[in-house]
Amino acid sequence: MAKKTEGQTIAQNRKARHDYTIEETYEAGMVLQGTEIKSIRAGKANIKDSFARVDRNGEVFLHNAHISPYEQGNRYNHDPLRTRKLLLHKKEISKLIGQTQQQGYSLIPLKMYIKNGVAKVLIGLAKGKKKYDKRQSLKEKDAKREMDKAIGRKMKGME
Repeated sequence: MAKKTEGQTIAQNRKARHDYTIEETYEAGMVLQGTEIKSIRAGKANIKDSFARVDRNGEVFLHNAHISPYEQGNRYNHDPLRTRKLLLHKKEISKLIGQTQQQGYSLIPLKMYIKNGVAKVLIGLAKGKKKYDKRQSLKEKDAKREMDKAIGRKMKGME
């Protein structure tokens, strides 16, 4: 169910793909307060250590996402690390409830972006990698890079 993201990317969690195996991705809207959207548009967001969780009421929340206070916001500013509600369809939430109950699965935000003027988060259903899995994926990445280099050199020699 991978959805294509378009628009301006604000924050990206690059380490997530290294530490986790992403099985499915979901696009979710965010419930924001006051000046948070202005900070996001200014690129002052960080989702590096954040995670999402489904609570007892069947709602999904984003934890530890840091959105810096807006510089001109004065008293209308928000708490930078507050928990934010994510907006998903009921079917997606019920599917996530079943999948996150399984051992080792969690919801990790992969990307925060603006699409059609609305802030969105791409969350992934992820399973943690073991240390040997991480080494294996690094080896595969290096091998692919070496093959691409060799092909590039071969094509250059043909010209």
